[in-house]
Amino acid sequence: MTKASSILVLAKLEPEQLERIRQAAPESEVWTAEQPLEDRHYREAEIICGWNARAKQLSLAPDSALRWLQGWGAGIEKLPLDAIKERGIWLTNASGVHAYPISESVFAMLLAFTRRLHRAVRNQAERRWEPQRDQGEAHGQTIGILGVGEIGREVARLAKAFRMQVLGVRRSGEAEPFVDRMTTFAGLSDVLAESDYIVNCLPLTAETKGIMDRDRFRLMKPDAFYMNIGRGGTTDTGALLEALREGWIAGAGLDVFEEEPLPAEHPLWGFDNVIITPHHTGGTSHYNRRAVDLFIANLEAYRLGRMLPINLIPPERMY
Repeated sequence: MTKASSILVLAKLEPEQLERIRQAAPESEVWTAEQPLEDRHYREAEIICGWNARAKQLSLAPDSALRWLQGWGAGIEKLPLDAIKERGIWLTNASGVHAYPISESVFAMLLAFTRRLHRAVRNQAERRWEPQRDQGEAHGQTIGILGVGEIGREVARLAKAFRMQVLGVRRSGEAEPFVDRMTTFAGLSDVLAESDYIVNCLPLTAETKGIMDRDRFRLMKPDAFYMNIGRGGTTDTGALLEALREGWIAGAGLDVFEEEPLPAEHPLWGFDNVIITPHHTGGTSHYNRRAVDLFIANLEAYRLGRMLPINLIPPERMY
C-alpha cells in the first residue's frame, strides 16, 4: 500500500465531504482551503484537488512533491499541461460529474426553442399576449451530437425518450448504444446537414478549435438549432453571428465560456432566437458530492499502488 503523505484540497467542500476524504486516507495529512495555507503546503502536497495560481507557482517547482493532480472540472486546457506532462504528474479531471445537469440543460434549451418557451417568457416579462403558433415537436427529429463522451452519451440516452434519431461524431468513431449512427470527424458534414438539432460537446484541442466555422454553419438546415455546451473556442463567434443574421440556422443556445462575462454591448444579446447561459449548465447542488465520489475511488487505487481507474488523462493526448 502506498502512503499518500499529504493531500491538499483547494476545492471548497462541506465538512462532511472533507471528512470522507480523511477517512479514505487515514494515514495522510489533509490540508484544506479553509485553513491558512503556507508555501510549504503547496510544495509538500503529494496530491492536490483543485488548482489555483499559487499551486501553479509552487506545486510544479523541481523540489515539490506533487504526484497527482485531481482537477475539479472537466476542462483542463487552462492548466499548465506542458509542465504537468514534463514532471510526469498524473492528471485526472471531473468528467462524468456534469452528465446529468448539462444534459438536462441541453433539453431545457431544445424544448424551449421547439415549443417557443423562450419567446413566451419574454412576452410575459413585457406583459404582452402573443400566442405562439409556430411550435415544432422534438419527437421524431434528428439530433447530432459532436463529441460523444459522458455528456454526449447522456444526451443521446435522453433523446431516445423523444424517439429521436441520434447521430454522433467522435474522434474514434466507436459505436455507442444510444447513437444510431456514429462517425469520425470525416463524417461531420453529413451530420450537420441531416440534423434538426446540433449539440456541441467538444473539448478544446488543436483539432476542434474553431471547428464550427462559416462553412460548417452553412451546411446546417435553416430550421435547425445549434447548442454549444462544449468549450467556447470550438465555435467561431463571427461565423455564428453571421449564421444568425443571415438565417442559416433557426437559433442557438450557448453556455458562454471564453467571453464571460459577456459584455452588455455584445451583439449576441440582440437576438430573440438565442439563449445564453453564463457557463452554468454544469452547475448542480450534487456537484461536489459526485466529484468527491470520483476522487475517493481513485484514491483507493492510489493507496494500493495501482493505476488510477477514472478519468486519467493520457499524457500523449492531454484532453
